Amino acid sequence: MNERSDGGRGSGTVIRLLLADDHPVVRAGLRAVLEGEPDFTIVAEAATAERAVELAAAGGVDVVLMDLQFGPGSAMNGAQATAAITARPGAPRVLVVTTYETDADTLPALEAGATGYLLKDAPPEELAQAVRAAAAGRSALAPSVADRLLERMRTPSAALSARETEVLGLVADGLTNQQISQRLHLSQATVKSHLVHVYTKLAVDSRTAAVRAARGRGLIR
Repeated sequence: MNERSDGGRGSGTVIRLLLADDHPVVRAGLRAVLEGEPDFTIVAEAATAERAVELAAAGGVDVVLMDLQFGPGSAMNGAQATAAITARPGAPRVLVVTTYETDADTLPALEAGATGYLLKDAPPEELAQAVRAAAAGRSALAPSVADRLLERMRTPSAALSARETEVLGLVADGLTNQQISQRLHLSQATVKSHLVHVYTKLAVDSRTAAVRAARGRGLIR
């Protein structure tokens, strides 16, 4: 694990950053981009979600750049870490920086309290702007994510809920209703009810068709 902490530097207009990603190369890339900005200072790095929560709770951080998926060394994912970080009074802002952009990824992260959501292929200037926006408490969303959120607002009756998206994602993974009920601690009747709603919203009549339609719309991976 390659973790680094430089203490609680940063004052005034300097934005203190914590990089949370399990890939050292990604953290190095983010550091190379962000350290070129005069108003940024990277005060810590974390290779696990749990370590990111610990470092954020210790103070001296303004914005956490959070990946969503961590390796086997982390029991938490990025959305869970985001929820743990933002639950504390005076918590730093969390800007998700990830490769995933489906509703199954974006909705849990935003519901957990992420201020922004950006993709790793974003141009450096867009990343810098998103960090500044997050530090100021303003939302910063990847264009594709913003477009889908707007579409959800325009047609709320056709949008899958976070739970429906979660259930359908497990269907796509090949789980049966019984396995889904055990995984999510729901009754099988509740799982079936969620799937009925999914079929109606996606205008399909089978599990296979639902998965195909959802993937086509970018709702699940």
